[in-house]
Amino acid sequence: MATFHIPEAEVRENFDALMARVRAGEKVVIESGAAPVAVLRPATPAGRSISEAIARMEDYSRTLGHKPVSDPDFAADMEEIIRNRKPANWPAWDDPEE
Repeated sequence: MATFHIPEAEVRENFDALMARVRAGEKVVIESGAAPVAVLRPATPAGRSISEAIARMEDYSRTLGHKPVSDPDFAADMEEIIRNRKPANWPAWDDPEE
């Protein structure tokens, strides 16, 4: 994703143009001096929910005529990853949840 930097003082007069850049896929970093104070970026879809993933897998199973079988080592690795995951430590200006 391309990134465009703009001083805070110029945002008001350029807001429409900044939004056009965001709609085109760019991330806009609003700065006060050299410090970022805000980020405009395209909204990202939340992704596929677990229930949607399960429903898609079940549909695929019906298409195949049998249930897919996970490799035991892969399944064990995934379980370990899930057990040991930690919250992301995003910088405040780059938090995807905000």
